[in-house]
Amino acid sequence: MDDHGFAPSNQPILYVLDTNVLIHDPNALLNFEEHHVTIPMTVLEELDKLKVGKHSVAAECRQAIRLIDQTLGDASPEDVESGVPIRRGKGEPKGFLSILLNKRTEPANLLPEHLNDNIIINQLIDLHARDPELRVVLVSKDINMRLKARGCGIAAEDYSTDQLVDDVSLLSRGYHTVTGSFWERVSKVDTRQDHGRTWHRVQLTETFPGVHMNEFIIDEQGFVGWVKGVKADELLILDLHQEPLMHQEAWGLKPRDIHQALALFALLDPDIHLVNLTGAAGSGKTILALAAAIEQTMVSKRYKRIIATRSVQGLDQEIGFLPGTEAEKMEPWLGAITDNLEALHMDDENAHGSVDYILSKVPLQFKSLNYIRGRSFQQSLILIDECQNLTPHQMKTIITRAGSGSKVVCLGNLAQIDTPYLSAPSSGLTYLTERFKDFPNGVHITLQGVPRSLLAEYAEAHL
Repeated sequence: MDDHGFAPSNQPILYVLDTNVLIHDPNALLNFEEHHVTIPMTVLEELDKLKVGKHSVAAECRQAIRLIDQTLGDASPEDVESGVPIRRGKGEPKGFLSILLNKRTEPANLLPEHLNDNIIINQLIDLHARDPELRVVLVSKDINMRLKARGCGIAAEDYSTDQLVDDVSLLSRGYHTVTGSFWERVSKVDTRQDHGRTWHRVQLTETFPGVHMNEFIIDEQGFVGWVKGVKADELLILDLHQEPLMHQEAWGLKPRDIHQALALFALLDPDIHLVNLTGAAGSGKTILALAAAIEQTMVSKRYKRIIATRSVQGLDQEIGFLPGTEAEKMEPWLGAITDNLEALHMDDENAHGSVDYILSKVPLQFKSLNYIRGRSFQQSLILIDECQNLTPHQMKTIITRAGSGSKVVCLGNLAQIDTPYLSAPSSGLTYLTERFKDFPNGVHITLQGVPRSLLAEYAEAHL
C-alpha cells in the first residue's frame, strides 16, 4: 500500500483531484509519486471563482493555481492534455500532471449535470467507458461525492497524505498515568540536585510504551515527573513536586486538577514556545491560556501583546459583511475570550466594568486568521482557538508566523469539528500534536473533566 491506501500495481493510476483537495493542501499534486495526476477543467473553474478575496480559502486557491502553472510551464496544449512530467526540486521528474478537458463521447449521463461534482463524475464514467483497463481514482475530501462516484462504478478515496494517525484515540495525551507507584517500575536511579531542581536518571524494569520528550508521568502516590530525555529503557526526568504545581496562580486563577496544573506550568514556562491544549468543552483550555497570557503581559512583562484569533467555519467569507473595524468584526467570533475574561473577574464588584477595564489596559488584539498570514510577530503570545477546524497546511502557515520571543498557544476539541471536509484524523490539530511530539520546546496536554458545571458535565456524558 502507498500513502493513500491504494493497492500497488505496475500500471500507474490516474488520480483525479477534486477542488477541496487542492484547498486542503495546495501542494497535493506533488504527493502521488510515479502516478498520473489530472485536474478537471471544472476544478480549475472553481479555483478561479474562489481565488479572489482575503479569506484563507482564496490564498490556498492562489497557491494551488501557481503550482499548477509552474508544473505545466510552457507545455503545448497536446502535452497539457496528455500529461506533463512533475518536477520536485532538482531530482528526476516523477509522474505526470494533466488537465482533464470537458470534451466527451456521448454515453448516457448517469448523473444530471446541474452540479459540478456530477460533471466530474460523468467525465470519469466516460473515461472508464473508453478505456476499461485505465485505473481511475477520484480523490476528494467530500464524502458525499465519493459515495456518488462509487455508486457510479468509479473508485474514490479520501486524500490522506498528511493524515498521520488513523485513530485519534492513539494520539499522545501529553502525560502517562501510572497505577500505584512509578518507582516500582524503576530498576536503577541516579538522582542529582541542580539549582534547586531534582533530576532523576532512571532505568526501567520494562519499556515504557510511547514516551516522548516533554511528556509528564503522574502516579497515584503523588509523583509528577517531566520527561526531558528518552533513550531506549532510560529516561531523564525532572521532578516537579505536586504541591507547588497545584498552588500555581496566574491572574488569580488556580488549577482545579493536576492536568490543569501541568497546562498552566507549560503556559508559564518561558522555554516552552508551543503549548497545545486539547480537551472537551468546559475543560478549561481558554481560561487557563487567557489567565497565563494576561499574567505574562501585565505582570511579568514577558510578552508585549496578546494576539487572539480563532478558526471559525464561514468567518473568512462572512467577516467582510459585518460592520465596523476589524476588531469589532472579530468580537462576535471571539465571545469565548470575553466570556472567560468575565469568569476571571466574576468576583469583582462590577464584572462587566472589569472586563472593559482589562480590555482597555491589556494589549489584547483580536485578529482574523487572514491578518496573521504573511506577518511575523515578535515578543507576542499568540492564542489560536478552535484549532480543530484548521487544515494541516493552514496550521503550518500560522505557526511559522511566530517570531523571536513569541509563544504560540493552540486550543481545540477534536469532538467539535465544524468544517465539512475535515475529520478528527485529518484535522490540523491532530497533525500538529503528532508532528510536535518530540519538539524539545513544545508541550501538549489533553485536559480532563468538565469543571464548567454539574449540568455541563452530565450533558457531556449523557447527551
